[in-house]
Amino acid sequence: MITLRKAEERGKAEFGWLKSRHSFSFGSYYDPAHMGFSALRVINDDWVAPGAGFDTHGHRDMEIITLVLQGAIVHKDSAGNEKILPAGEFQLMSAGSGVYHSEYNASQTEDLRFLQIWIMPDRQGGAPGYQQKHFASEPGLTLIASPDGREGSLVLKQQAHLLRLSLSADEQLNYPAAGRKLYLHLISGKLTVDNYTVNPGDGLMVSGQSALQLLATADSEALLFNLPI
Repeated sequence: MITLRKAEERGKAEFGWLKSRHSFSFGSYYDPAHMGFSALRVINDDWVAPGAGFDTHGHRDMEIITLVLQGAIVHKDSAGNEKILPAGEFQLMSAGSGVYHSEYNASQTEDLRFLQIWIMPDRQGGAPGYQQKHFASEPGLTLIASPDGREGSLVLKQQAHLLRLSLSADEQLNYPAAGRKLYLHLISGKLTVDNYTVNPGDGLMVSGQSALQLLATADSEALLFNLPI
């Protein structure tokens, strides 16, 4: 089964300094039909005004992945990490037994845009962890996060894989689902996936499929989540 959720159907938050679109229930946006998908709990598409950001706040027992699409983030946390996360790099913060952090737009003049992703871990507690890495832009699929860190990927505390998809116009790719759940979030471009047209911000929920047929009708970039049933 494949379900397409259009970008305009996502939850919305507007706070002046922040504009956010929520693929799943988050904050003041609540939709019992969209509480997450498998272990995937949050995909927030955030725009942050110059110099603004999220004050220090806490998390626990969550794998938090950030991808900056435009600008850079200043990150500080209670584990002693003080980092700059520029556009194109991935950050994975394992909250473990508890961590406090803040995130700010590093620029005083330009907007910041980033995706924040939450994945529920398969085990609770443990020391918080921090990982950050730039992955070379390669055609096809690039493994970003996995349970065992293979191929130089970030180590995720869940039996799940995050892949970045990059296809040029008219390129095709067949991805085996092997009975797993898949979630695709399109960042840019346009895809045809098993006769569904996918536009930026759209999400595609896939279960019970043997494979996924992807065709780029424009240069496209997406995140593909391979998730437990």
